[in-house]
Amino acid sequence: MNEVFKALSHPARRQMVAMLRDRPMASGEIAAAFDMAWPTVTTHLAALKAAGLVETEKLGTSVRYRLVISAVEEAMAFLLGLARVGEDAPQPASKEVEC
Repeated sequence: MNEVFKALSHPARRQMVAMLRDRPMASGEIAAAFDMAWPTVTTHLAALKAAGLVETEKLGTSVRYRLVISAVEEAMAFLLGLARVGEDAPQPASKEVEC
């Protein structure tokens, strides 16, 4: 899970994940959305793949990226657990002010 959060720590990678939420996309199509060099885009995509957030499918000379929902769900479950959503989380002790 550390790799997932590390991969999501970069804003460009978060944007790539958001783009893939709706549908699989070719690497060139993803790259066209960013003002960065091709090697930089592929490095970001490789980080997402290494974290298990995306998977690839080769179609001829093109590589298509698809979001791996289970990896996203696992990260979300962890974060929701931290936030204790749906439970009565203990409140921090309030400081009493003496007048």
